[in-house]
Amino acid sequence: MASSVVKETLGTLNKDSYVNLLSKLIGESRYVQNNPPELIPQEDRVVKHVLDALLPLSTKTGGGPLVINHITYFTGRGNLIVEYPGTEPGKILSFVGMHMDVVTANPNEWEFDPFSLSIDGEKLCGRGTTDCLGHVALVTELMRKLGETKLKLKSTVIAVFIASEENSAITGVGVDALVKDGLLNKLKGGPLYWIDTADKQPCIGTGGMIPWKLHVTGKLFHSGLPHKAINPLELAMEALKVIQTRFYKDFPPHPKEQVYGFETPSTMKPTQWSYPGGGINQIPGECTVSGDVRLTPFYNVTDVMKRLQEYVDDINENIEKLDTRGPVSKYVLPDENIRGRQLKR
Repeated sequence: MASSVVKETLGTLNKDSYVNLLSKLIGESRYVQNNPPELIPQEDRVVKHVLDALLPLSTKTGGGPLVINHITYFTGRGNLIVEYPGTEPGKILSFVGMHMDVVTANPNEWEFDPFSLSIDGEKLCGRGTTDCLGHVALVTELMRKLGETKLKLKSTVIAVFIASEENSAITGVGVDALVKDGLLNKLKGGPLYWIDTADKQPCIGTGGMIPWKLHVTGKLFHSGLPHKAINPLELAMEALKVIQTRFYKDFPPHPKEQVYGFETPSTMKPTQWSYPGGGINQIPGECTVSGDVRLTPFYNVTDVMKRLQEYVDDINENIEKLDTRGPVSKYVLPDENIRGRQLKR
């Protein structure tokens, strides 16, 4: 009943205003691609358009009801917290997670320009229309509407627009820094909606992310004499196969995932690979495989992290049992007292 009353008094959001704002945000998508170190997003380019929409209704500059706080930990990479005050202290309704960075887009692989908004009837196309600049525009329009109508609500409505969601390589920029500084503590006073989905329909459940790195040490040697080397690339591939197999055995699809409509079960997979460099005729001495665990909320994060470390420790202790590749592939050089080794972080 409460939501129907709000709808009646708030009215509908302005479609033209939304599309106009979204067009501006998608126009910035080229500059907020997040793929460090090559591409570092400048989220303040998006912040500017949100502020243009909301500052005329703010307590600071427009004499309106919106309380706006622009928090920046890295130059050009701001977060925004926008509050519409309610009548009952401590009663909160919050929308969090509308992030102002996007994943990369190669224009050569798109049928249209990903960095400008295309409109095809009711279909809106461009990098970030669903993940997540479309959500930024939508919640901005909601806060603008609240500021214009000045509804008397019991709950304070808070919108938290964040930086740096699409990559975990650089921390202390977005929501993690806001939490650390206690700036989101008040959100515990009521329901919190995480507004971020890579599709167009509401999402009632998703998998949390645990980033991981597997650093593998072998022995560097000329590739013409592979029997004198410990190939860390082969070791990493074989070890990761064991780790993934054990993970999926210990954390299989959960029955409740179908009840709540999860698209995927918990997953553990590699997404990046790096090594120190060198010639193609050289077996490197080390490499690092990185990836993530996407864990549905039916499993415990601490349990997963403990199990992953146990897998690595077990492989290190029994590395002779690991599958090898070819007649001279090995992970132990007894005469030199050298063993390949993995370190999980």
